[in-house]
Amino acid sequence: MPHSSDSKSSAGAYQSLLPILRFIKPYKVKVALALFFLVFTAGISLSVGQGVKVVIDSGFISGSVEQLTSTILLLIGMISLLAFGTFFRFYLMSWLGERVSADIRTAVFNQIIRLHPSYFEENRSGELMSRLTTDTSLLQSIIGSSFSMALRSLFMLLGGLIMLFVTNFKLSMIVVVCVPFVLIPMMVFGRRVRKLASSSQDAIADIGTYAGEMIQNIKVVQSYNHEAIEQKAFGHEVEKAFDVAKKRIKQRAFLFAAVILLTFAAISVMLLVGGMDVIAGRMTGGELGAFVFYAIMVAMSVATVAEVYGELQRAAGSATRLLELLQIESMITSPSHPQHLPEKQSDQASLAIGFHDLDFYYPSRPDVAALKSINLAIEHGQTVALVGAVGRWQNHHV
Repeated sequence: MPHSSDSKSSAGAYQSLLPILRFIKPYKVKVALALFFLVFTAGISLSVGQGVKVVIDSGFISGSVEQLTSTILLLIGMISLLAFGTFFRFYLMSWLGERVSADIRTAVFNQIIRLHPSYFEENRSGELMSRLTTDTSLLQSIIGSSFSMALRSLFMLLGGLIMLFVTNFKLSMIVVVCVPFVLIPMMVFGRRVRKLASSSQDAIADIGTYAGEMIQNIKVVQSYNHEAIEQKAFGHEVEKAFDVAKKRIKQRAFLFAAVILLTFAAISVMLLVGGMDVIAGRMTGGELGAFVFYAIMVAMSVATVAEVYGELQRAAGSATRLLELLQIESMITSPSHPQHLPEKQSDQASLAIGFHDLDFYYPSRPDVAALKSINLAIEHGQTVALVGAVGRWQNHHV
């Protein structure tokens, strides 16, 4: 089965996810509701930063128990709204992931079952099963969880950056200067993760294919006492997949470590400068607390985007393989203008099917004829069967 090239750009990889939108389109209302609650929860999360500022300045610093109580109650109310919106966001996005993956799985199966027989001679059934189960399950995880996390993190990243500038411009510039140093390793390591993720998926598919073929032909394997040989061969396939997975994990670990190190290094510098401003009286403790809250929010959003980045790359590979299946055209199709057979018995009696010097080849062995020089005439009402080798010494033609 053909696979996408490893040299495909990231933009091209993400474009392969666009055809999946046609499976999401029938559920536009639920998508709109999910996006509404996603934006709603992101907005509430951004508002919590201002709540922290009010709690510190009007609650702790003022020394008033009443003001502290009212600000804490306000903060609890905001968090309650956040929990309310999170429930509906999580439910709707998870529902969409399950529903869309079920539709894709059904569409792929309906496509496979109508393909011409020679396709299954040229492609292994285990690999098709892997596409039908593993790839669709990965898309379900992406649509139901990772995509929601990525979109929410992007909203919070942009909103957090805006609130950083609103709270303190000077400290915000420190964050802006550090952003490129965070994005560069994401791009470098993310590209490597995408290539290795595609190789890992292919290796896992090979394992499933090999195991499926062995189980399907287990009687033959046991008859020839090949259990030990097949165990060794299967173990080799598993170790190959593990080696690829180790490389992918190493690159993702480098990605996470680089993002966390650079992000929190920037936060440390920001705290140093902000602490000096608080000591000098140029900003309040509440403003610094709110700024730290937004800075941590931005850092967590960047880390989440970095994590989901690799998952989206894997999903792009899965979507490409599934779409390849959906775009295959069967070599056996119904005629565009079918003709009815004659209804009169007299006309039917003269009908016949004839074969003259006809050879038959299996698609997987185009150079070896299974049947050669077949000459056969089948009259109306006749039943004709070709029976190959039966037993060791017999060969029948009926």
